[in-house]
Amino acid sequence: MERMLATPADAEIILKLYELRTEAVMRQARAWMVGEFWPKTAEEFFAVAENWQDPHNAWFRQVTSYWETAAALVLHGAVSAELFVDCNGEGFYLLAKFTPLLEAIREKNPAFMAKTSELINRFSAAAQRYEAMLKRLEALRSARLATPGKE
Repeated sequence: MERMLATPADAEIILKLYELRTEAVMRQARAWMVGEFWPKTAEEFFAVAENWQDPHNAWFRQVTSYWETAAALVLHGAVSAELFVDCNGEGFYLLAKFTPLLEAIREKNPAFMAKTSELINRFSAAAQRYEAMLKRLEALRSARLATPGKE
C-alpha cells in the first residue's frame, strides 16, 4: 500500500465509524458476534444467519453489514485504507473467525464478507492484519477446546 497522509475528512469518517460502534445495541451485537457466536458448521452458522426468528439474527446482520459498509467506504476511496486498517481490526477478526467455514458459507452466500475479503486482497496492510487475526483466533480456538463446555 502506498503511504499517503490521511485527510481531516478521513479522520472524521474513522471517528464516526467509532461512534457508531459505541451505540448500545451495536455494542451488544458486537459482543455477541465476537465472544459468543462460535458456529462449528455452516449449518450452525446459517441457523442464525438465515433464521429471522432467531433472536440473534438482527445482531448478526447489524454487525456484518456494518463492517462490510466500512470496508466498502475504503474500497471506493471515501477513507484512507491505511488509516482504516490502523484503526479497525474487528472486521478482519470476524472474517478470520469464520474462515474455517468460509467455503461452505460462500457456497450458499457468495457475498458473505466479500468487501472485507477484497480489502485483504487489495491492501497488504489489511492482509497483514487479517493474518494476525487468524493466528490470534487459532490460539483462542485452542483455548476454547481446552475449556470444558466451550467447545
